[in-house]
Amino acid sequence: MTDPSVRTDQGNRTPLGPSYWKLWVSSGLSNLADGVLKIALPLLAIQVTQSPTLIAGLTVAATLPWLFFALTAGALADRMDRRRLMAWANLSRAVLPALLVAVLLLDLGSIWALYVVALMVGVAETLYDTSAQSILPQVVHRDQLSRANGRLYTVELTTNQFVGPPLGGLLVGIGVVAGLVVPAALWCAAVGGLLLLPGSFRVEREGRTTLRSDIREGLGFLWNQKVLRTLAAMTGVLNFASSAAFAVLVLFAVGPSSEMGLSEVGFGVLLTTSAVGSFIGSLTAERIEAGLGRAVSLMLTIVGCALFVGAPALSSSPFVLGPIFLLGGLLIVLWNVITVSLRQRITPDRLLGRVNSAYRLLAWGTMPLGAATGGLLAQWLGLQAMFGIMGLLTLALLGMMPILTNRAIAAAEAQPNAG
Repeated sequence: MTDPSVRTDQGNRTPLGPSYWKLWVSSGLSNLADGVLKIALPLLAIQVTQSPTLIAGLTVAATLPWLFFALTAGALADRMDRRRLMAWANLSRAVLPALLVAVLLLDLGSIWALYVVALMVGVAETLYDTSAQSILPQVVHRDQLSRANGRLYTVELTTNQFVGPPLGGLLVGIGVVAGLVVPAALWCAAVGGLLLLPGSFRVEREGRTTLRSDIREGLGFLWNQKVLRTLAAMTGVLNFASSAAFAVLVLFAVGPSSEMGLSEVGFGVLLTTSAVGSFIGSLTAERIEAGLGRAVSLMLTIVGCALFVGAPALSSSPFVLGPIFLLGGLLIVLWNVITVSLRQRITPDRLLGRVNSAYRLLAWGTMPLGAATGGLLAQWLGLQAMFGIMGLLTLALLGMMPILTNRAIAAAEAQPNAG
């Protein structure tokens, strides 16, 4: 029987509307580009180095902007038209792989060139992702958010993880230029989709403020919301562990001397299993949330994620890891749908960009630290020992679950300053 304090969208089946579906198409194109590039860059990297530390450095470079630029990105998302900010971010991301093609054709390519591209793509990503999560309550009603987020995750994760990785592996197998030009073209197409979205998405502001005071206000709101603050810290640990594991997974999986012995295309297929789970999760998250309640759903996710990052410590068989990655993908989407929808409901729209960025500073700022730690631990202790450590670290998050009861979550949504 469903806990009455569990809020879902089951009672509102109003169509999400044409503006939402335009945003949905643009998001799919953008995430397909990201999925291709995120597999293309590591595959290019292992052609110039086999060092776990240097390979992990690529993930550090890509995620470092969340540590240093996230708060500024959130303040900009609350000051500017969020649709235009997303468009400019995608245009910037389209230019960067095209520039890398020129560098490679001039025979100037190195691991450092890949670092620069990953870093700058990461800066644009902070602007795009913060604006994308903040624009959604301006496009649909707040009691449609679980459904709207679930549908967005369907296309985002399908393109980013299901189609993007094998396509990226195939394109790099054909030629380096193909692996870089295709994502650039996809990001340009995503900008076209955003331009079809009607209306203004600039938030009403009362008076003039400084960027510093705006950032302080967003941080203060997050700090005073115990449920959101706890979720941000837990997501930070989850992302730390998963970044540590997946920053060097390519060394564990790809090549005849690796533990798994997969080809580039086979590696893309392995990652696709998690995308299959993500796709299933995006379609079922709303029902799981309603049936189990949010507290139990989050607890199951922690256990599944511990298995997701720790399983390579126990097996190198793709027939074992594939189903585990599938389950992990499903549960990660469940976590995201619940936590993102909750954050969008609790936070007033005028603060949403800043609260999203402050949340992600805690939740995503750990990713470069995790990637660096994973590379170092793999160098010192070996790949499988590192996977096991990260699995145990994830499992330890169960100790924080007493804070996140269904009653506490419902009370946070009911506070007077909730969005």
